[in-house]
Amino acid sequence: MNSYSSGQAADKTGFSIDTLRYYERIGLLDPVGRSASGQRRFNDDDLNWLHLLRCLRDTEMPLTDMLRFAELCRRGEESIPDRISLLEVHHERVGRQIERLRERWSEIQQEIGSYRSRL
Repeated sequence: MNSYSSGQAADKTGFSIDTLRYYERIGLLDPVGRSASGQRRFNDDDLNWLHLLRCLRDTEMPLTDMLRFAELCRRGEESIPDRISLLEVHHERVGRQIERLRERWSEIQQEIGSYRSRL
């Protein structure tokens, strides 16, 4: 398995090093392995998890829901139905957000058209 420094993990995931430390401190990220000198060493599993967290954060999942999801994942297979429920609620919320953005996008297009017609 590959090993990544905090800086490399930050580069690969788009999170700052401070955010990685914060996520580990609050339990959103499992404790990260350490090198012999005590430096954090992320592995491929850590990066895969961080990529999922990036998706959830970018789609504006509340931190409390992200923490709940992490807790459910740690519980193992029996928590899959609860994970599905949590993700379905988020999926619906993202769908509504996309619809609102599409409506606003159309309004902006119309405004652009209105200005262009004056040229």
